[in-house]
Amino acid sequence: MTTKTYLPEIKKIQRNWHFIDANGKVLGRLATVVANILRGKNKAFYTPNIDCGDFVVITNAAKVVLTGNKLEQKIDYTHSGYSGGDRHTKYKDLIATRPERAVKIAVKGMLPHNRLADRQIVRLKIFKGAEHTHSAQFANRVSK
Repeated sequence: MTTKTYLPEIKKIQRNWHFIDANGKVLGRLATVVANILRGKNKAFYTPNIDCGDFVVITNAAKVVLTGNKLEQKIDYTHSGYSGGDRHTKYKDLIATRPERAVKIAVKGMLPHNRLADRQIVRLKIFKGAEHTHSAQFANRVSK
């Protein structure tokens, strides 16, 4: 007796919208939950090589929490590609000025490092405050 492995058809995948309030949540724990939703690991037909994840809207990114001394010690490092083009920003300053970037870096680091992740990270929508522009998608709101 042989059994067939089920592979979802890309055209038939329904993408839900998930709303997550980041107020008071730890950045790393929030990023793991979001990365799993973006990859589709919360679905019964999850397949690692097929993009079957959902959309995620994160609000209150400015109120995310880092544990320990990470606010003072953790550094966001970027480089422009030119000599002397490196920039170092402490997470204390990064969360004060651009909290969306801090959340996106954490989530992107937990996605697989391949072309599939580039398609998955596009479905992540991050907002600094409580207001967002995706209220029309939440008629059947799924909250975490």
